[in-house]
Amino acid sequence: MKVLLIGASGTIGSAVKAELSQRHEVITIGRKSGDFQVDISDSASIRQLFAQTGKFDALVCAAGSVNFVPLGEMDASHFDLGLQDKLMGQVNLLLIGREFANDGASFTFTSGILNRDPIRTGASAALVNGAIDAFVKAAAIELPRGLRINSVSPNVLVEAMGSYAPYFRGFKPVPAADVALSYAKSVEGLQTGQTYIVG
Repeated sequence: MKVLLIGASGTIGSAVKAELSQRHEVITIGRKSGDFQVDISDSASIRQLFAQTGKFDALVCAAGSVNFVPLGEMDASHFDLGLQDKLMGQVNLLLIGREFANDGASFTFTSGILNRDPIRTGASAALVNGAIDAFVKAAAIELPRGLRINSVSPNVLVEAMGSYAPYFRGFKPVPAADVALSYAKSVEGLQTGQTYIVG
């Protein structure tokens, strides 16, 4: 399969590349690195990306930014990054990418644990993650041509605990390689409308 991997240089993206590249052609895509570049918060940039990559069999997005701010300090502007980047960025990857997807192609998006198990400063992330999982479930019932869509919702990563441990006390972190298996399940399996919870 020809797999487009957005966020390929990140911790999850690197693990997904290591897993899928054993069996498939993986095209790496990042904001500033990789075979191609994209800003997922900009639909013109997304369209330009697909014009360059052409038809594909699977798209994985392991990218997306949100703000972490205490709720007491938040106003509407603090939600803009998560809504425009992680949420609508992934939604637009489907809305634009379906034109370039081969029949039976899959889309795999990334949400995260915080809508199920919130942390301090995580209100924006929780909102966005919940919206992604809900969108995946709803979009799956309407996609034509055998197109599939799933999301992966990982716990905090073992590899990230050096930076994030103070926010995730009591959580059992998961290795990125274990998370990558859920992306492989989405890409190589047959399910659609699923959120794969890891950890």
